[in-house]
This record gives sequence, structure tokens and C-alpha cells, in this order.
Amino acid sequence: MHTINIDLVSDVVCPWCYLGKARLELAIAEIQDEVSVIVNWRPYQLNPDYPPEGVDHQAELAKKLGGKDKMDAIHGQLTELGKQVGINFHFDAIKRGPNTLDAHRLIHWAGTEGREQQNAVVSALFKANFEEGRNIGDHAVLIDIASACGLDPRMVEQLLASGADADFIREEIEAARQMGVNGVPFFIIDQRYAVSGAQPVETLANAFREIAAEKGAAQQKLN
Repeated sequence: MHTINIDLVSDVVCPWCYLGKARLELAIAEIQDEVSVIVNWRPYQLNPDYPPEGVDHQAELAKKLGGKDKMDAIHGQLTELGKQVGINFHFDAIKRGPNTLDAHRLIHWAGTEGREQQNAVVSALFKANFEEGRNIGDHAVLIDIASACGLDPRMVEQLLASGADADFIREEIEAARQMGVNGVPFFIIDQRYAVSGAQPVETLANAFREIAAEKGAAQQKLN
């Protein structure tokens, strides 16, 4: 069985990223007996200029999308797509639009503990924001999520207060932009292939199969 590595560039306030994550997991489940997939979460910020205390989410998003009617139409579409993959979007519950720098710091720290914990934190952040309407820019919320996912809450509290790894996250985001990433989700596969957007499950599964087959053919030539 061949292994492929996916660097998944995303932001935890991006609904298409949440949808893309769910579809990715279904694609991985579909090919689990054929291809081994390792997922590394990479940071991106849709709203890097938001202040630490966040903004009025509903007002800012309506402005960004061209009005409340357009926002509601997009949310309606996303809600239906979410239901297909087990996501219960609750857009009306989101009151604060957070700056996600600290959430990305938490994801990074979880990654130092292991991929399983990192994925658990990512899942919890998406769910907290999109299904529970919690403010994932609030340190208390982040500490609670960290604790629920098996991280040391006291350590996370200290790290959040210290500003640790903030520059690292900014550098990672800038590196993604320099690579041409200007929208998320963005999948970088084996550092060679790129897939943009929340692609359908079958599209992802077939892409992974093809890339794994290419790796297998290349290795055979070397033998």
C-alpha cells in the first residue's frame, strides 16, 4: 500500500473548509484498503485584520458578501451540502467573527502531540464555530477545546498568554500565499499536486488513487 501526504491549507472560520474536511474524511474511508493518507493541517487566515476581540460576524459577513440576502442564500446552500456529510451548520448562532491566529496556534501545538490530537482539535474548532456558535477567538473557549482533546489546559493557557508561535503561524500563512494559495481549502499532495476547493468525495478518492498508482509505477522503474 502506498502512502500519500496531504498538506491541507485551511481556516477554521471557512465553511467550505469544514465541508472539504468532511468530504476528505469520506474519501479517505473509501480508499483505506488501497491507499494510506497522512493529513497535515496548515494555517490560513481569511480575516487576518480582525482585532483580537473579533467583530460582529453577521454584519461583517453580510457586508463582505454583498448583503444579507446573498449571505442567507449562500448559507442555505452550505446548510444543504453540510447535511449530506453530517455537518449541522448553524450560521445564525455565530455572533462573533474571530481572529483565528490563536486557533491556528492551538492546532500547531496539538500537532506536536500527534496527528490524532491535531485532527481532534481541528474538528472541535470547526464544530464549535459552525455548529455551536462559540467564539473560537476567545482564550477560554480555546483552552476548553484543548482540554477536551487531551492537551494540558494549563500549558495551553500559558502559551496563549505568551504569544508563542504567533510569528511562526504568520510565516506559514505567508509561505502559502507565496505558493499561490489565495483561497481555501487548498490541498497540496506529496508536495507535487494541488487541488483547490471542497471537491466531491469521488473526485478526491480518484485523485488519491491515481497519485498512489503513479508513485507505484515510479518505484517499479527504479527497481
